[in-house]
Amino acid sequence: MLGIIIGVAAVIAMTAIGQGSKQSIQQQISSMGSNMITIRPNSNVTAGARLDFNNVQTLTEDDVKALEKQATNISAVSPAVSTRGQSINGSLNWPTSLQGVSPGYLDIRQWPVQEGIAFTDADVTAAAKVCLLGQTVIANLFPGGESPVGKIIRFNRIPLKVIGTLKGKGENAFGQDQDDIIMAPYTTVQKRITANVYFQNIYVSATSENTTDAATEEVSEILRGTHRLKATDTDDFTVRTQAELINTFSSTSQLLTVLLTAIAAISLVVGGIGIMNIMYVSVTERTKEIGLRMSIGARGMDILLQFLVEAILISVTGGIIGVALGMLAAKLITVFLSWPTLVSESSILISFLVCAVTGVFFGYYPAQKASRLDPIEALRYE
Repeated sequence: MLGIIIGVAAVIAMTAIGQGSKQSIQQQISSMGSNMITIRPNSNVTAGARLDFNNVQTLTEDDVKALEKQATNISAVSPAVSTRGQSINGSLNWPTSLQGVSPGYLDIRQWPVQEGIAFTDADVTAAAKVCLLGQTVIANLFPGGESPVGKIIRFNRIPLKVIGTLKGKGENAFGQDQDDIIMAPYTTVQKRITANVYFQNIYVSATSENTTDAATEEVSEILRGTHRLKATDTDDFTVRTQAELINTFSSTSQLLTVLLTAIAAISLVVGGIGIMNIMYVSVTERTKEIGLRMSIGARGMDILLQFLVEAILISVTGGIIGVALGMLAAKLITVFLSWPTLVSESSILISFLVCAVTGVFFGYYPAQKASRLDPIEALRYE
């Protein structure tokens, strides 16, 4: 029974670790905007040397306007330009990223304002020198706990008025701090800092997860039209969805789960062999009992069922204890190691089925040997 207990507990714990990591990755990517579609310039449009997408200039204001007017499967559009620099508040400074976006970006990213207000379309039109601060920037520029709303900070040499703060998001699936950011109207960043009319990204939100594929095709068709591409021309942009990220990470996590479970399942096989050996010894030790039962009318089938049921009971009982220990182990892993775990009902059900099959498979040979004993020879056995 001990082999089964250890095997099942290991399988439950390893499966919980794999499923927990998969769920954690899905939640982190979904927090970036589950319906979000990202459009980037294509870095392969130039002949010869390939350029980084940040240096390729194909996305413009006309693309954004076309998407807003023509697309029917999207609910929000936001261009994006970004740059890095030094944010300054008095004698304090912090190197961070300045992201120029439109008001719709907060809806696309599902990123609420914690304090103050968000900038508006009027601020975008006027290229207003206003901004929103992420929690990491706030912690470094305003360490005393005072509210930054209404204060003036500088990004490099440009003064920006803080009109709101962003709710903390933590690290994303790539380990990047999402709160280390300053957001401002994209026109402000373009005209006052980068002096560039092109966008590094355009973010789009599909109306729902079910319409993401249709929205992706629609976006591609609209952009091919605004870029005047012929049927034989390749796209000078790339369109990516969160679903692709989720599928990529989930497949990797699933492979890890299968690997861990396969390793843990070896313990189950060892436990099954242990059951077979114990039952074989039991048949040998109880030979006289088997002979006595058969001499008073027990059939071979009765003896077979007796030993088979014993093997199954040992296996299933070990499975129950193993499931409990596995769930406890998963809980302890979460508490002490801070690893995400998830014990699914399917893993528990499969563990019970495996235990029952193990009991039948490894208990059948000893039980069959017992059922075929000659009662006279069994009674004489010493």
